[in-house]
Amino acid sequence: MTYKAAFLPKEVLREKAAEFLDKSNPKCEIPVPIEKIVEFDFRLDIVPVPGLQDSFDVVAYLTQDRQEIRVDKYVFESRENRYRFSLAHELGHFILHPDLFEHLEFHDITSWKDAITNGISEKEYSFVEYHANCFAGLVLVPPAELEGVLFQCRQKSEKCGLTLDGDDDGVRDIIEGYIACEFLVSAAVVHRRMEFDGLWERPNKSIQA
Repeated sequence: MTYKAAFLPKEVLREKAAEFLDKSNPKCEIPVPIEKIVEFDFRLDIVPVPGLQDSFDVVAYLTQDRQEIRVDKYVFESRENRYRFSLAHELGHFILHPDLFEHLEFHDITSWKDAITNGISEKEYSFVEYHANCFAGLVLVPPAELEGVLFQCRQKSEKCGLTLDGDDDGVRDIIEGYIACEFLVSAAVVHRRMEFDGLWERPNKSIQA
């Protein structure tokens, strides 16, 4: 029998991420200390695996017993932003999909790939990946902190005579890149977070703290 994933709406994902941050990052540290949270709050071992991405097209995965996050060694050592997102993504599975790991049976990356191919439909798998991606983005780029940094960027842009209405001269791209550096994530993650919260569509006015 294939696994059936309950689709979680945005509001539920926001609540889950907010609950997580309240408990695991109460001081609102930015960048969010995700590695420390994984290792010390959740007591998960982070295990670098050489060639994981090249051989299996997988950056990281959570073991069935939910005791380890195995991550591509090169990403672990050389791609900090991707590494941080991968940890938050797998933590999303840990929190949101415990029943998935009870349903699937696997002991290594090969059997994991086979399990998700045969034990869960493509549609259901897209659900759980969407959940984990949204959770990771909300955790690493929290809504209130994102709005605060964006407000600072708006003020600086206005002083330079730049407008954020429309996308003239790629101003939005520049700002998303700047915000990405603040949160230690990729610009693509910030772009998705901006879309998720609809921040570019909001009027260009002061954001209340």
